[in-house]
Amino acid sequence: MYLKLNLSCVTKNLSLMPNINLFSQIISKLDRNSFNRFVKAHQSDKHEKGYNSWTHLIAMLFCHFAKSQSVRDISNGLRSATGNLNHLGIQKAPSKSAISYQNKHRPWELFRDYYYWLLGHLGQQAGFKQVKFRIKTKIFLLDATTISLCLSLFDWAKYKTTKGAVKMHTLLDFDGNLPTYVNITDGKTADNKGAYDIPLVKNSVIVADRFYNDFSLLNVWDSNKVFFVIRHKENIKYVVIKENELSDKRHQHILKDEIIVLKNDKYSKPLRRVAVWDDVNKQVIELITNQMTWTANTIGELYKSRWHIEIFFRDIKQLLHIKTFIGTSANAVMIQIWSALITILLLKVLKALAKYTWHLSNLVAFIRLNLFVKINLQLWLDNPFDNDENTYEIRAQGDTP
Repeated sequence: MYLKLNLSCVTKNLSLMPNINLFSQIISKLDRNSFNRFVKAHQSDKHEKGYNSWTHLIAMLFCHFAKSQSVRDISNGLRSATGNLNHLGIQKAPSKSAISYQNKHRPWELFRDYYYWLLGHLGQQAGFKQVKFRIKTKIFLLDATTISLCLSLFDWAKYKTTKGAVKMHTLLDFDGNLPTYVNITDGKTADNKGAYDIPLVKNSVIVADRFYNDFSLLNVWDSNKVFFVIRHKENIKYVVIKENELSDKRHQHILKDEIIVLKNDKYSKPLRRVAVWDDVNKQVIELITNQMTWTANTIGELYKSRWHIEIFFRDIKQLLHIKTFIGTSANAVMIQIWSALITILLLKVLKALAKYTWHLSNLVAFIRLNLFVKINLQLWLDNPFDNDENTYEIRAQGDTP
């Protein structure tokens, strides 16, 4: 018996093997020069104590990619990459005390501003675009999610008598399913109250649930030429001024399409009311909108797309390290949330650039398993299970070459 080594395969594989690990290749997609501009603007390295802002960012991204449970896990995890830290742009792994100190004192706004910059930069590179609706209007999905905290540890996060929480008010871009705006408040802030400061894009449409059935808020949107599709509450009072005819060729789940006027002075313009049958939950969903020309089916499908934001909240809570926190100060919590958003942005970019059709949960799990493995990132994203290009050809005597 003898082993036959395919030398051409070996040569090919060695040429494809990078000198840096998977985590370093992911980090290389970040623009450090742009990050340094934000560091200078926020003066976040003024009291760095040997742990600069870039090292801090890398440590927090490692926290999410590796799902580290403590500052000890982050410190020890990065120490295990000895010899490869220079590829990450850092000199040495941070200590536990350094991570804790800077999580408490470094301005969290640095991470927020860098996320928004990355969204514009990497989002364009990845070419996020979902083609589902014939309308050319920009679509945004609005909702809020509550992140529970232990009140005895996070005494600043008032929510209920025995519970603490913060709330993420999120405006999600339908293309790419990434937040274009996040407002983090205490858990007591009502969903609609946290939405007054969202950036408004002319001629866009905002889709939201009944918690945003605030007519003062809808007035602000309408006056800024923003369309909305909102599920209305059962107790609203209105007068029907016109009932649009439903064609026999319509989608059968459309039950009603009418023009109404509210019996209050908070919103004086006519609204369109569309009733849709939800076959999954066996219920009627009643919607109001200030869009008068789109088909009733488009209005219903727009509201149905709102579940993308629920999926986003599920992903960020289940796949990243955001249910528990490595620091107890308000600043540390904010840094962990914003670094989680940077992480999921990177993951969505990788998913968009891959030829292989990844589920986000599988992509996260596979990266976590191979974080410090030296494999070519793009080839691995495209062919994660293609062993022929990543192993030697070994045969026994008598096998056909």
